[in-house]
Amino acid sequence: MLAGKIALVTGASRGIGKQTAITLAENGATVIVNYNGNKVKAEEVVAAIKENGGQAASYCCNVADYAAVETMMKDIVKEYGSLDILVNNAGITKDGLLMKMSEDDYDAVLDINLKGTFNCIKHISRQMLKQKSGRIINLSSVVGVYGNAGQVNYAASKAGIVGITKSVAKELGSRGITVNAVAPGFIVTEMTDAMPEDAKKQVADRIAMKRLGQTSDVANLIAFLASDKAAYITGQVICVDGGMSI
Repeated sequence: MLAGKIALVTGASRGIGKQTAITLAENGATVIVNYNGNKVKAEEVVAAIKENGGQAASYCCNVADYAAVETMMKDIVKEYGSLDILVNNAGITKDGLLMKMSEDDYDAVLDINLKGTFNCIKHISRQMLKQKSGRIINLSSVVGVYGNAGQVNYAASKAGIVGITKSVAKELGSRGITVNAVAPGFIVTEMTDAMPEDAKKQVADRIAMKRLGQTSDVANLIAFLASDKAAYITGQVICVDGGMSI
């Protein structure tokens, strides 16, 4: 489905990013596994892909660093000749009630989640315009669509990603480039593993399907949006939440 395509997944050393990298590779793409802090985990993802017969490499870059992202994109295009798929997955949380949230915690989340998405799209858009093709998939969240107490910074960043997605889809659509957002609900990751069992049960009770999702549920949708099968889908925000938001 993605044979011959070059894909970059940011924040791909764990969680949804890790599974997305693996799934894209399983579908034939050569995947660049971006990471910032954990080289060992990123190399484990690369090794897993290669052991399964796929092609992958890791690349260290803080997506919040405008100049570093520009260098990363230039390096990828120089090495592989193109970049066909960009998955903006890198993100952090620093939760807390608004009254107690520090400016640093607010800024840190916006810098990685929102500005990081802007940086990556900004620095690859010219190449995709030149190619007259491209797939950009941004990771938002149901929190960005519906809000959540104690996550003002995270909700703001993920809502901003929705705005970026719709705006850039309008700017780039005439050149064969699609831009979509995926909004996961509660997905089983290291983050949710840290939740107390009673808290996870309370969350599951709010979900129509009465269970948390798997990273593969999100990754499979991303792979579809990255493929030619989704060539006429752009500017959309698709929730993967088991019916939590209905």
